[in-house]
Order: sequence, then C-alpha cells, then structure tokens
Amino acid sequence: MSLTLEIVTPEARVYADTIDTVVIPTVDGEIGILPGHIPLLTQVEHGELRVTKGNQTSWLAVGNGFAQVEGDKVSILAERAITEEKIDEAAVEAALKRAEADLKEGANLDPNEQEHLMGIMRFASTQLAVKRRRR
Repeated sequence: MSLTLEIVTPEARVYADTIDTVVIPTVDGEIGILPGHIPLLTQVEHGELRVTKGNQTSWLAVGNGFAQVEGDKVSILAERAITEEKIDEAAVEAALKRAEADLKEGANLDPNEQEHLMGIMRFASTQLAVKRRRR
C-alpha cells in the first residue's frame, strides 16, 4: 500500500507523488503517517517534513498550515514549502540577515509586521537546517 501526498502553497503545488510514509511537523510535535492511517486534520508548524519512498528519504521545509489525512491521501496546505533541491542557501542566509536587521531596527513595527518578520526568520532557519542536513 502507498500514500498520495500533495503539498500546496498559495503560489504553487510544491510536491505531489505516491509515497510510503511522511512525517509532518505539527504544533503538538511530529506525526508519522502510514497507509491506512485514521482520518486526521492537524495544524502544521514550521519545520522539516520527511518523505520516504522506497529506500529514499526526501526533506522539505514547510511553514504554518494544515494537514488532512483521508483514506490514503495526505493533503498539506502551507503558507510556505520548498523541496531541499530548490533551497538556495546563499539567498536564504541573505533573507535571514535582512529580516533580523529589520526586526532590530524596527522598534515601532506593528505586531503584524513583527510576526511576519519572525515567520520569515523561522522559515529561513528551517530551510538552512534542511539544506545542511547532509553535511
């Protein structure tokens, strides 16, 4: 048996494939999904998502969102998501530095802007963790 996994952001479908297992970062910790899992709706947290297909494991960085498991289909709707292959480490480091600087300089930032910058920083840190995993 296998699972169908689809990861979608507001910009694009980031991932769609038939897989064996997926481990999803949630607000309550990581959850592993195998074929035949009970129906589930959960909140996805910034973190590293792990996909296993055959004897290969792939990593993705995901941002906040929701995951739904129904039958053998796993659907993830996330604010942000990117596969390991598409992460540009230099660009992510630059974005992280910009967000940190903007946060330090912005004593008068409204709470929404602060949260946005902190979200950028969390997602950038997750991308770097995914990219540097194999070093």
